[in-house]
Amino acid sequence: MKSIVDFAADIAKKAANSVKLNFPVDSKYDNGVALTPPMGWSSWNTFRNKIDENLILETARAMRDSGLADAGYCYVNLDDCWQSSIRDDNGRLQGDLINFPSGIPALVKAVNDMGLKLGIYTSNGTLTCEDLPSSMGYEAVDAKTFAEWGAEYFKYDFCHNIPLPMRAPYIEYLSIGLEGGKFERTYTAQVAQLYGEAEVLEDERLSTGKFIGGLSANAGYAVFNVEVEEDSEYVITLGIRKKSNSYKYLELLINGDDLYTTKIPPSRGFTADGRHQIKVKLNAGSNTIKLYNPVASRQDSAAIQYTRMGEELKKATREYAEKTGNPERPIVYSICEWGKNLPWKWGRKAGNLWRTTPDIRPNWASVVSIYEVNVKLFKYASVGAWNDPDMLEVGNGELTADENISHFTLWSFMAAPLILGNDIRRFIREDGSVDTDSDVLKILTNKDVIAIDQDPLGQQCRRIKTNIVADTLVKPLANGDVAVCFFNKGNECRLFEHSMNDIVCRSYVTNPVAGRYEAFDLWSKETIEVASTLSAYVPPHGVRAFRIKAITE
Repeated sequence: MKSIVDFAADIAKKAANSVKLNFPVDSKYDNGVALTPPMGWSSWNTFRNKIDENLILETARAMRDSGLADAGYCYVNLDDCWQSSIRDDNGRLQGDLINFPSGIPALVKAVNDMGLKLGIYTSNGTLTCEDLPSSMGYEAVDAKTFAEWGAEYFKYDFCHNIPLPMRAPYIEYLSIGLEGGKFERTYTAQVAQLYGEAEVLEDERLSTGKFIGGLSANAGYAVFNVEVEEDSEYVITLGIRKKSNSYKYLELLINGDDLYTTKIPPSRGFTADGRHQIKVKLNAGSNTIKLYNPVASRQDSAAIQYTRMGEELKKATREYAEKTGNPERPIVYSICEWGKNLPWKWGRKAGNLWRTTPDIRPNWASVVSIYEVNVKLFKYASVGAWNDPDMLEVGNGELTADENISHFTLWSFMAAPLILGNDIRRFIREDGSVDTDSDVLKILTNKDVIAIDQDPLGQQCRRIKTNIVADTLVKPLANGDVAVCFFNKGNECRLFEHSMNDIVCRSYVTNPVAGRYEAFDLWSKETIEVASTLSAYVPPHGVRAFRIKAITE
């Protein structure tokens, strides 16, 4: 049986019915966007379920007018509660019929007209976290809807998720026919090629007397070699040996390329044998049909479900561009799975970013606890594939000025998405002018810190020293500079000292070894010359952050 690590290469081949994957097994999601961590705003942290069309438009205008857009923030993201509790007559999601009277397409256009992009939200479950319609079972239709609306960011939550079953059905036979009964051929369990723990077992109650077991939890698989007369869509009827009241899951891989998935309902009944049908495309002549269930853990289930939605998003934006003749608008895909199923191990194949922790809260303990998890995951982040320690709480709760600065700096050093969670309308005074005295606005628009986050090399910082209350972080940069952050988690001012040789003499740092270095303080904007040791006093719950380059002349 494979673990989630061993199984990671197979996950990239998992998709919804008839979806043909477009990237090699060992590639990233690679939809051409989020090449640096996304920057924007989300409605959730401040407004929760109290959002409407006017709030979103006011926020978009504030983002444009306050200078946030010029600093790089471009996504205005609707979180939960944007949608009506009823889908439309075509089964499509729609905006709340009272709170979003103009509809989401009109809202997208209005936001786009301000030079910004709109993001959308649902959950990978039967309902969203606020018990509204979500996308489980509607992956294809919802992806098409978002693509047609022009949404360019999608957060996919994990509330009300139902894991895929680890159990596979018992297979008595496989029958192939054209719809309408024009052609049919049956292949019994005995003719399948069996691998792993798959085996043929006996049950005299069945019409053939035999069935294939051992397909559950990625333990084994069966391959049928079948012949058809023409290229067409065929109906595959699976003969199922009925047993237990639980759902079963099965994947059919056709010719090693096209994947189909099916969920089979509980199968107790008056008879021992049942049947289950699925439509697939086959080629004239010989075809192979592999039957298996790759779900050996909750991690496998989450990875498959999130990968399925990601493939539908890419398919939808591509097909809509082809249909309209307009340029494709890829959707940044944010996996919000809370770190429960180790998404950093499979997320790079499923989407652009993945939550690594539970929800953040606007207090120091929450910020530090999330940092402690995310800072260790540096090896999983890369260009277009980011660890996401959740949205920013800068300006929220009772965070002090130093704590706000630390929060923003740490997220930037960790190459985290910078998604604001505060009420940015407060940056605009009643007379329409910008509150240039706002300390929070100054933090969020610090171009030198943002440049660390947005560095095109795409490397997350590494913690090279810690004594529980004091950390030293190093982040290599694309131009050969190196960023260094001293982080004081303690309650007293602390002196930090670190050898420059220990900073630059690391395999991932390209800053050349030199006798002297120029250290630019990202917050005070002062430049100092450093020889052998970088040192600084750091306030309680504070940081000192530097961009360092060698003096080579």
